[in-house]
Amino acid sequence: MKLIFERSVPGRRMSLFPECDVEECLPEVPMREAPPRLPEVSENELDRHYTALAREARGLNDGFYPLGSCTMKHNPLLNERMAALEGFTGVHPLQPAETVTGCTEVIDTLEKYLKTITGMDRVTFQPAAGSQGEFTGLLLIRAYHEARGEGERNEILIPDSAHGTNPASAAMAGYRVVELVSDENGMIDLEDLRQKAGPKTAGLMLTNPNTVGIFDTDIREITAIVHNAGGLCYYDGANLNAVIGLVRPGDIGFDVTHLNLHKTFSTPHGGGGPGAGPVACKSFLAEYLPGLRAVRGEAGSSDTWQYVWEKHSIGNMTGFYGNFLILVRALCYLESLGRDGVPELAHNAVLNANYMMAKLKDIYPMAYDRICMHEFVMNLDSFHEKAHVSALDVAKALLDFGIHPPTMYFPLIVPEALMVEPTETESRETLDGAIAAFRAIYEAMVKNPERVKATPATTPVRRLDEVTAARKPVLKYDFGGAE
Repeated sequence: MKLIFERSVPGRRMSLFPECDVEECLPEVPMREAPPRLPEVSENELDRHYTALAREARGLNDGFYPLGSCTMKHNPLLNERMAALEGFTGVHPLQPAETVTGCTEVIDTLEKYLKTITGMDRVTFQPAAGSQGEFTGLLLIRAYHEARGEGERNEILIPDSAHGTNPASAAMAGYRVVELVSDENGMIDLEDLRQKAGPKTAGLMLTNPNTVGIFDTDIREITAIVHNAGGLCYYDGANLNAVIGLVRPGDIGFDVTHLNLHKTFSTPHGGGGPGAGPVACKSFLAEYLPGLRAVRGEAGSSDTWQYVWEKHSIGNMTGFYGNFLILVRALCYLESLGRDGVPELAHNAVLNANYMMAKLKDIYPMAYDRICMHEFVMNLDSFHEKAHVSALDVAKALLDFGIHPPTMYFPLIVPEALMVEPTETESRETLDGAIAAFRAIYEAMVKNPERVKATPATTPVRRLDEVTAARKPVLKYDFGGAE
């Protein structure tokens, strides 16, 4: 399809805004010498252009989206409608506390729910993403150790199967990353952990279940080893979808955690946001939490609120309470699910993943052939060696079946990895359709591998030069040298 600039015709216009009815008063700052080169199109052409783009986009509303470790699940429209209420959208963060008591109640109620879910004592909603939540949690750990005169603790233990944000966040917080190896079952090697935990250990960052979809059954021993070495335990809540309502991080030895509201708690994510990564912690870390906190006034009235700083706060991570409307969506989601619906969410996520894995493991080698949690990982290294068909080829072939590819080549400890997370919101019929697609691709690999390597054949574009696109992206339109 044509770019919007290629649709442009000099002099073509549309009327979107009325004429300005106030005196223009521009500040005395450097201004453009010439107007920007914007496309000149009619409203009809603009509408058709973006409608055509929408038809070529791929999202959950188009079909199965089993992107492993990302929990790309259906988010109820009800939550979107609640977040669009004028009482939530029409407020300003600098309003006096007594004028936004409804918003404050949302935050207060959601904190109570998240404390119950995580087994923690306090929550901050400032972080605007899971990665920023990780960074916040690590700053809490750093502040704790420094307050105790243990600034020499400068190492964070991180498994080799961790999400990439874990070592990145640790490095940003000024820590040295110490990698822990996984054993043959996909869990932390306890002996390796014992050898690496010591007087320089500030903490452990761990996802459980981990990125290969395995719940580490040694978790209590793992957290005890770190605590006995003087470190703290950080729970990466990215995979909470598998255990929410069933396992509480605070009950299995963790001191601080972040929650991805845009994954587990019903906010559409992808495309850069919006996100929210609230951090929950035990009471001994609460004095370091960032930002202002809304608390009920001393009079005890439900309508009286005041904003306070924690005693030794690490400062602001973002402005005010972060992305507030994401919190509205999360609260609405939890209210809709109720006490019984939350664990049912986890049960169904685990059931769907194990159902798909059981239906495919006779032909697709599983990285860890055991009961999984919310996702499973296939190891296609043997296909690559024998038929020269890669995980990338299988992922591309799925596009011809109307299925978004699963995560490729992650986690890094599994060669030719394909990681599938069906989530709890998909029906058995959808899963059966996806299983049939995987099996059809397998048959094609056996009979005609070149056909698989030539996929996709039905999409608007075929194989792209992804390496060149990443290294030499074209980010602006070439007007052919014209100014």
